[in-house]
Amino acid sequence: MLEPTVSLAFAIQSNKGTFGLLLGSGISRSSGIPTGWEIVLELVRKVATLSGEDCEPDPAAWYAEKFGEQPDYGKLLDMVAKTPSERQALLRPYFEPTENERDQGLKMPTKAHRAIAKLVAAGYVRVILTTNFDRLMERALEDEGISPVVISSADHVEGAQPLAHMHCCVVKVHGDYLDTRIRNTPTELETYDEKMNAFLDRVFDEFGMVVCGWSADWDVALRAAMERAPSRRYSTFWATRGALGQAAQDLVAWRGGNIISTTGADELFVDLESKVTSIEEFNKPHPLSRDIAVASTKRYLRSPEGRIQLSDLIHGLARDLADQIGTGELAQVNIQVDSASVTKRVRTYDALSSTLVAVAEICGHWGDESTAKCLARARERIYAAPPQGGQTLWLDYMRYPATLITYAAMLGASISSNFAAMSSLLKGSIKRFGRDVPVGQRIPPFGMLGNGQDWGRLLEGMGQRYAPLNDWLHDVLWREIGYEFTSKDEFSRHFDHVEILLALASGRTSSATERRWYAPGRFGYKSDSFLEIKEVILDSLKRDGDASPYARCHWFGDNASACETELNNLETFCSQLPWH
Repeated sequence: MLEPTVSLAFAIQSNKGTFGLLLGSGISRSSGIPTGWEIVLELVRKVATLSGEDCEPDPAAWYAEKFGEQPDYGKLLDMVAKTPSERQALLRPYFEPTENERDQGLKMPTKAHRAIAKLVAAGYVRVILTTNFDRLMERALEDEGISPVVISSADHVEGAQPLAHMHCCVVKVHGDYLDTRIRNTPTELETYDEKMNAFLDRVFDEFGMVVCGWSADWDVALRAAMERAPSRRYSTFWATRGALGQAAQDLVAWRGGNIISTTGADELFVDLESKVTSIEEFNKPHPLSRDIAVASTKRYLRSPEGRIQLSDLIHGLARDLADQIGTGELAQVNIQVDSASVTKRVRTYDALSSTLVAVAEICGHWGDESTAKCLARARERIYAAPPQGGQTLWLDYMRYPATLITYAAMLGASISSNFAAMSSLLKGSIKRFGRDVPVGQRIPPFGMLGNGQDWGRLLEGMGQRYAPLNDWLHDVLWREIGYEFTSKDEFSRHFDHVEILLALASGRTSSATERRWYAPGRFGYKSDSFLEIKEVILDSLKRDGDASPYARCHWFGDNASACETELNNLETFCSQLPWH
């Protein structure tokens, strides 16, 4: 039987983005930041000093006897600091490190915070619930380049975008230390606002949960939220340093959870992040096999004698990819459609296509017309792999690897201005549901998907993008073949160049009787980039005329004049996009 930490690592890696974290004060303990209750008691001591009284040995009891109620964070702050500036100055030493404390690593994100931030950056965790008032989690995320959506009150819930559209959401269920509405007393912890309750209900229903540093003893409202969750589609894992208290045991039993024994939060999350990364690396194509394929491709391209071996290599990779797409879990086309399932499926396609993507880029860069025809035939094999029935979204996404590989080859051609040799990539037709469809209409993302924007926005992190799948392709190909470019800016220029050519090819294949349509791309919201690339293409057409590689391709015109006209038509089309 697998150890609980190993089971957790496999669950998180294989269900990317479907697990949330519930973090209590134990997560920040090693940083030296006091708990909320410890700060309340310290404020009581200040009030006692101002009153000229001794509140020891029980500050809370002294306060209750003197004021007739339990210590309240907001009222205490109002007693000792009247203005927002005074309150910030009073509270900052509890949460913000001095130079000396910084040198000692105190009041700074812990190893646990850092490991969690890496899991978020890699897309494994999207929702973090915490009872803590500090900002250590936010700082760790910011250090990883992530700007989380922070919800620390019911007001924030009302204005928040849907969870599916958030890359990372930090929910501070008891508030933030600079907000006087934080919850501390038993009475405050008994109930939450209806908006916060509704939000938590969604989280506990839709996400698996990893609990660490939280005893569940005092937080009645948070316990109730977990108990209300009707679904257990994903597991609950509860990390503890010793025996769980009764409240926690009851929740574990209710959720059908798994208990993980740990020596502390730092050890747990550092180990978890390491295991998840190892599993992810193991599931990728072996780097040696990819490197061998790339080296073999370069060798075969050096001489005509290598043409047969290159064809065998490309078609072997395409056959393997088509078999993987058309069988097993990837062949399921009637499963639930949501952000998690679509993102998981597309990430799997990315991993499986990695070797052929690298080979296609080399072929686009150095290949000739016969190489392009070989790639086109391999792409048709991949494109024809999906079954003939099922949900249209899944059937359309099964064509994604063909689009990915075409982009890779076109990027290689863009580097070396090898478009004329690659002309067959965007000409002719491919089979779809048993009929021939022009390549230009189906390879671009907005032609590949029946609903390019809405279905693309299901991908994690793409919920607000104008051209979501185009942006996803950009990021994937930068990771896969970015080493071929001098910088990311140069890569992005070539990517936009390729997308403009794909758009022009899609317009060229439109019916003369239909409204002129072009496949939009990232260039649709990057007008400066579009105009820059348009000038490059126009300069070539004016300088070289019909000998220009753009005219010789016959992708968007049979001569230079026709190509210029089509380019101007595309500019007009882009200006009419609602997100231009």
